Amino acid sequence: MHRHIEGTTASEIAESVRSGIDRGILQPGDALPPVRALAESLGVNRNTVVAAYRHLAGSGLVVSRGRGGTRVAARTVVAQEGYATDSALRDVGTGNPDPALIPDASDALARAGGHPVLYGEPVIDPGLRSWATAWMSDATNASAGRLTVTSGAADAVERLLAQALTREDAVGLEDPCFLTSKHTVQVGGYRPVAIPCDDEGMTVAGLRDALAHGVRAVVCTPRAQNPSGASLSAPRARELRDVLAEHPYVLVIEDDHFSMLSTRPFHSVVPVGHRRWALVRSVSKFLGPDMCLAVTSSDTETAAGLAMRLTPGTTWVSHLLQRLVHALMTDPQVRTRIGEAAAHYAARNTAFVHLLTAHDITATVPDGLNLWVDVECSAEAVVTQLMRRGWLARAGDDFAVEAGATPSRRLRLTVHDLDDADLALLASDVGDAVRTVRVRETGVA
Repeated sequence: MHRHIEGTTASEIAESVRSGIDRGILQPGDALPPVRALAESLGVNRNTVVAAYRHLAGSGLVVSRGRGGTRVAARTVVAQEGYATDSALRDVGTGNPDPALIPDASDALARAGGHPVLYGEPVIDPGLRSWATAWMSDATNASAGRLTVTSGAADAVERLLAQALTREDAVGLEDPCFLTSKHTVQVGGYRPVAIPCDDEGMTVAGLRDALAHGVRAVVCTPRAQNPSGASLSAPRARELRDVLAEHPYVLVIEDDHFSMLSTRPFHSVVPVGHRRWALVRSVSKFLGPDMCLAVTSSDTETAAGLAMRLTPGTTWVSHLLQRLVHALMTDPQVRTRIGEAAAHYAARNTAFVHLLTAHDITATVPDGLNLWVDVECSAEAVVTQLMRRGWLARAGDDFAVEAGATPSRRLRLTVHDLDDADLALLASDVGDAVRTVRVRETGVA
């Protein structure tokens, strides 16, 4: 193994290992030489090898196993949102909105026509720009920002990171984390840094620690955090702004994905006058996931970088789609329908929390499409028990920023489309599954 690794600096050694992985010389699970042995072989200081291995670990290319040494990491696939394929079980882990609550676009389609759009014309349709400007006006920074339209929130976040970062730069992610954000950071080759969340969202101590570790960007969900459903309180947002004010050039991305469906007020973490920031709002939760459109308001420099990232690819989002979104969002009946959907999601989640309480399972009423349930035992084991009862649930392990971290005690459940009978049945089955696992783990009935 020693002969495949060379270099006299930490970066050269790390690049040599990376090259070996890329060429297939080093396979997942292969052990790298012990630090002392490699240092002697290369004729370098031991700390140089330590720095190289730390760099590789931060990039996700190797994992340290203590006395088990340092090994090449397996190429893991990040779990994805949506329905599980090829399963006959009742899926309550989808994260999807209720299709029955998505407005019918048939009438709006007839109003979405207009003159053909040619190269060189404005990339944002005038009608959508007017509506979007008002939509973003509740955020102090966003009201003075520059608008960009992308193909959904994930597209916006990916391009925002790409225009600001280079490979292996550190990105602060909420922990637990939205699956798409994890995937975006992994594919981009960035280094994720976990920022713990509690019932009020991103923690102040976690953000401060991430900034101390050199993150160049932070992705924050101000309300209806996925998977936890947490929303920032006004005091928490203020504390986070105070911390970020000391780092004006760190890119702060706020993904307000639930926006119009949220029952909580919007509290921004972006300090007034911050140099690099972006607020992203998509329409997918209330107009449907297939309506791939998001509006981003950002500072001028970030907006220019985002537009540059769009130029060699899609260039612009279809004006037909933009006009369709505008037609829907300016229809009073559609806006009423969105308000009814918001009330429905909140009511069904609240009802299920009350049912769980009757089975001695604690859960807080969240904001968003999902519930984040503390089962006080192995969530994976509870998922297995629920499968035997006909349900397909999702353990919180999928949402951990660091794979292989402490096993989760949380379930993320999507229950808003269940009727009263099924809601009661699921609560009962969750209760039975949790009791079974707890007895196995503790021996106490």
